[in-house]
Amino acid sequence: MSVFAKASASRSRSLKAVMGGVAILSASALVLTGCAAADDDTTPAKPSETLELKIGTVLPQTGTLAFLGPPEEAGVALAVKEINDADLGVKVSVEYGDSGDTDNKAYATTVPKLLDSGVSAVIGAASSGVSKLFIDDVTGAGVIQFSPANTSPDFTTWDDNGLYWRTAPSDLLQGEVLGNLIAEDGNETLGIIYQNDAYGTGLEGVVNDVFTEAGGTVVASEAFNSGDSSFDAQISSVTAQDPDAIILITFNEIYTIAPALAAAGFPSDKLYLVDGNLKQFGTEATVIDEATGTSATMPAGVLEGAKGTTPGPVLSDDFQGRLNDNWVAEGNAALEDYSYAAESYDAVILIALAALAAGSTDGVDIAAKLQEVSGGSGEGTKVTDFAAGAQAILDGDTIDYDGYSGGVAFDDAGDPTEATIGIFQYDAENKFTRIN
Repeated sequence: MSVFAKASASRSRSLKAVMGGVAILSASALVLTGCAAADDDTTPAKPSETLELKIGTVLPQTGTLAFLGPPEEAGVALAVKEINDADLGVKVSVEYGDSGDTDNKAYATTVPKLLDSGVSAVIGAASSGVSKLFIDDVTGAGVIQFSPANTSPDFTTWDDNGLYWRTAPSDLLQGEVLGNLIAEDGNETLGIIYQNDAYGTGLEGVVNDVFTEAGGTVVASEAFNSGDSSFDAQISSVTAQDPDAIILITFNEIYTIAPALAAAGFPSDKLYLVDGNLKQFGTEATVIDEATGTSATMPAGVLEGAKGTTPGPVLSDDFQGRLNDNWVAEGNAALEDYSYAAESYDAVILIALAALAAGSTDGVDIAAKLQEVSGGSGEGTKVTDFAAGAQAILDGDTIDYDGYSGGVAFDDAGDPTEATIGIFQYDAENKFTRIN
């Protein structure tokens, strides 16, 4: 079954508190009035001609999350194609750019280039830590920043002028699912190895709290910094406490940490992973640093039985097929997985629908309509694709778009209030399948 999370919106902007079981999550999103652009009683005139909407991407083509780049860019590409094929008041052009990571800082070149080109919105970054490094530049320029994968709770309260949005749920939800999963699997003690950044510290805090509230004990929690290459101290500290389970909150550092834990005798079926490292590893060498050409291999069996979580619903075969066919037709290799593809697709669809509802390609105007078209501000005509939504808007209706990532229904902070967290498990060949 899916793990369905629904958060209700209110008018304060303190952080969400989450409680509950793995199956059904209920969170109260306490957000400040005015985080999203204020509603305007003036109904904008519908465009007399097709709106020319320009967007850019700041997604990981290089760096520690480069494995997420293909499915995310594929989601953007398919949305752009289907919007343009519909020919219903909006034509989208897209410029693809690399976010890199906090080490190679590719975003520092990409973001100014996109802003100078006059984009109305940027899609990205995938990493919360990277987004924090350019969010003020983007939103300060009156441009929408829309991430398909940022999960740090910090963005809920960010001073973003109502211009930051995301289709990925806060780690307050993923952390609750994971903490309860580890407890429900019968583990009484837990060790944590996590990266010392916005993503890692936020997720570690939630998992720690939830596991403790479920009756477990966190016996060790050790951080590492981005760029570290040796994790012996963290591994030794955690394994010395002989925990029943260990959770790894990492990016590509897992290539070093997981084999080292196996060599130390820690059972692979007691490992737990997160969206930042939930990857179809296989057992072949994988290039993880395009700049240096260095590669790493995940030996067979190192992850057998390990479990992990990542946001996102079960995707239909039709959607996966359309994503892959369009991606390959544009000259790319076939997709290996589809993490955050739906969230990226829905981000573009929602921006285009909001532009049409606003009758404008100005970032501030579009942002003022994003909550409305997502169904977050009241009742609207339910639609599940761009063409139906665009036609309803052109007919004068208010819409409620439910996409492949879920119902979305943005709250005032630009956070989705409906989300699904999937649970996955690895086989002997280090390939995962969805189990919940």
